[in-house]
Amino acid sequence: MYYERAQVATLVERLLREPVGRIIALFGPRQSGKTTIVDQALARLRRESVHETLYRTADAAEEAVPGGGEEATAVRAPTPPERLGADWIIRHWNDARARAERSGGCVLVFDEIQRVPDWSSVIKGLWDADRGLRRRPQVVVLGSAPLAVQSGLSESLAGRFELLQVQHWSLREMAEAFGFDLRRYLYFGAYPGMASLAVEGVEDEWRTVVRDGHFRPTIERDILALTRIDKPALMKRLFEMGAQYSGQCVSLTKLAGHLQDPGNTTTLARYLDLLEAAGLVAGLSGYATTPLSRRSTPKLIVLNPALMTAFSRYDFRDALADRSFWGRVVESAVGAHLFQTKRPSAGLYYWRLKNAEVDFVLERGPHLLAIEVKSGAFRGAHAGLATFEAKYPHARRLLVGEGGVPIVEFLSEPAEHWLTGK
Repeated sequence: MYYERAQVATLVERLLREPVGRIIALFGPRQSGKTTIVDQALARLRRESVHETLYRTADAAEEAVPGGGEEATAVRAPTPPERLGADWIIRHWNDARARAERSGGCVLVFDEIQRVPDWSSVIKGLWDADRGLRRRPQVVVLGSAPLAVQSGLSESLAGRFELLQVQHWSLREMAEAFGFDLRRYLYFGAYPGMASLAVEGVEDEWRTVVRDGHFRPTIERDILALTRIDKPALMKRLFEMGAQYSGQCVSLTKLAGHLQDPGNTTTLARYLDLLEAAGLVAGLSGYATTPLSRRSTPKLIVLNPALMTAFSRYDFRDALADRSFWGRVVESAVGAHLFQTKRPSAGLYYWRLKNAEVDFVLERGPHLLAIEVKSGAFRGAHAGLATFEAKYPHARRLLVGEGGVPIVEFLSEPAEHWLTGK
């Protein structure tokens, strides 16, 4: 199966710019297909013989051989961890610099760049030193620890990079690439590498892969290994609680009371931010609340449907049969879709006033949208939307699900489409 996400064409366009623009930073959650996007873009460039390409990974498990072409993906050699320092970056940079001068252009890719100590400062020095060259390499950096990568970009490479965000796969992408329907997407989620296991009857195997092949490496390699965490067991348990209560508003104080090693709410809020940056669980703030109380009762949303179902007790049939649980699965998927497709300048919240609630509030500039999700489970009348509209007359309202926009249609358009109606 061959499928190209939209980011492939975007990356190729950036790499063909003359003169060389900024460093391209490509990052997102683990298992979102970042390396595949780069591989496909480099393959296009090689077919057109436009540039030489060098792919180098800082993952201790493998390193691509020099030269590009078919042999670059056919042979991989171990990369001892002790080699992952400034010398490792400089050696490959000098190789790419010589190739660019000799052949007219070279694309150098550093994968899993966050594993190299002080990587951003080293790249900054090399990039600035190349400003006077007639031909300089085009550089792409990518990594599976968004927080660590973004920190390096903002601290050392400010003004020198262009960000290309990669999110979890959408319903439309999973449908086009793997034939997923809505129910299959909502239960098995958006991990392309696990699509072959997204079949009723093998849930236990699929669940093991999600937990051991995705969740555990994300926590242990992308967060704990790169960020100081005083209570790693607490962070893991916080994620499990986030998966359990996805689609619900939970007080951090109450949440702390359910954890064996609770710590304080400030610690929990920080850990929740890290889980969000890793593409696991987001905590939405209440709309129009005071800054002090904004994060005290977040609405928890898993950022991939699989993270809720894989950590539940439900197999596929049982999940569909429990209307309350399935309703929260649907609501979580809607929230994740909004979170991942909204513009960076847009804010995503929930809203509550006494007994009136709105599932999601999306705001950007003068645009304000209140969204209620109706999945089939009994939710009562939509008093929340009417109350919100009375309080904020300029707001638009949207019902998603039964009696409103079909779930499939909603998940097929980005957040901006629903916010502005365009």
